[in-house]
Amino acid sequence: MTNAIPGAARAEVVVDLDAIAANTAVLRGRVGRPLMAVVKADGYGHGLVPAARAVLAGGADSLGVAVIEEALALRSAGITAPVLAWLNGPGADVAAALAADVELSVNARWGLAEVLAAARAGGRTARVHLAVDTGLSREGAPPGEWPDLVAAAARAQADGDIAVVGLWSHMAYADAPTHPTIGAQVRVFEEAVELARGAGLTDARRHLANSAATLALPETWYDLVRPGIALYGLDPLGGDPARHGLRPAMTVRARVALTKRVPAGAGISYGHTYTAQRETTLALVPVGYADGVPRAMGNRAPVLAAGAQRTIAGRVCMDQFVLDVGDDDVAPGDEVVLWGPGDEGEPTAQQWADVAETIHYELVTRIGGRFVRRYVGSAGSV
Repeated sequence: MTNAIPGAARAEVVVDLDAIAANTAVLRGRVGRPLMAVVKADGYGHGLVPAARAVLAGGADSLGVAVIEEALALRSAGITAPVLAWLNGPGADVAAALAADVELSVNARWGLAEVLAAARAGGRTARVHLAVDTGLSREGAPPGEWPDLVAAAARAQADGDIAVVGLWSHMAYADAPTHPTIGAQVRVFEEAVELARGAGLTDARRHLANSAATLALPETWYDLVRPGIALYGLDPLGGDPARHGLRPAMTVRARVALTKRVPAGAGISYGHTYTAQRETTLALVPVGYADGVPRAMGNRAPVLAAGAQRTIAGRVCMDQFVLDVGDDDVAPGDEVVLWGPGDEGEPTAQQWADVAETIHYELVTRIGGRFVRRYVGSAGSV
C-alpha cells in the first residue's frame, strides 16, 4: 500500500482530505444548488474539523451537525461557515449556540419556546429551521402539530425574535429509490411547506435530500441538499461508489505484532471457534473491539495481508485478532489493511458491511479507540 504506516505506529486510520473535497465537488456539481455537508459524529469517523474544512474546500455552502457541541467545536476551530444543529433536547445550550451564530432546528412548541427565551435574553435574532415529520417517525413535528408550530414561529418572526430560514424533513427509504414511501413523504412535505408559506414563512429554504436522495432522487433536491456519507466516498445505495464519481476517503490498517507456527488441530482465540486444519503460521494483529473492530467479525471479515485477502481466524478480542496465513511470508511489523478504497486489493468498508449485515456508516463511525488518525492530502489545510 502507498503511505505505509510511519515510524512505530501500531495502527492507524488514514483519511484522504483531497478525496473528501473531490467528493463534495462531485455532489455539488451534480445538484447545481447549495449543499449542506453533514459532518456530525466526528465527521462520520473522519475527524470533525478536518472533514469540515475539506468539504468547504470542495464547495460546500454550509455544514450540518447533530448536536450543539459539534457546532461549537467548529466555531472554536475558526470555521465561520453557516452551521445547522438539529438534535436539540430540553435544556440544550441554546444561548451558546446563538452567541456562536449557529442555526437551530425546532421540532416542537417547547423547543421554540427555549429558542425564543435565549434569543430575547441575548438580544439576538435566532436563525431557525422548522422540522416536520413526513413519515420517518423520528425528528420533526408530526403533521397534526405542524400548523400550531408554524403559527407560533410566524408570530415570533414577525416580532423579530427569530428568522425561519429552513423547512426540512428526513427520508425513511431514500436508499430504495422506488419505495412507495418516497412519494408519500414528498407529498406530506410539500403540504407542510405550503402551509408554512401561507403563514408568511416565505424565505425559508426547503431541504429533504440526504446522501441517497442526492444521488438518486432529483425530485427531492428542492432548495438545497444535505448529504453525509457520500461526502466520504461511500455509496449510500450499497454499490460501488465509483459509479457516482466518489472515492472512499478512509483506510484502516495495522502492523502485525507477532507471528508463530502452530500444529494442525490448534484452536485459535477465545472459544476455539477456529481450528487450524494443518500446520500453519498465525499473525497477531493488535486491534480489537475496544478499537471499534466488531467482535462479531471473527471468522467473517476479510483483511489484506501479504498480498491476499484473508478472513479473521477465530474471535475478535478486545485488543487483537488473529490471521491464518498458511505458509506465506508474514513477519512482525508487516502491514494488514482492514478496509480502504480497494485500489490495491484491500477489502472495502462495503465488503465489511455486507459480511456484518450492517451498513458502512456504522463501521466508519465506530472505528477509533487506540487507532491513530492520520491525514493525507491538502484540502482545507490551514
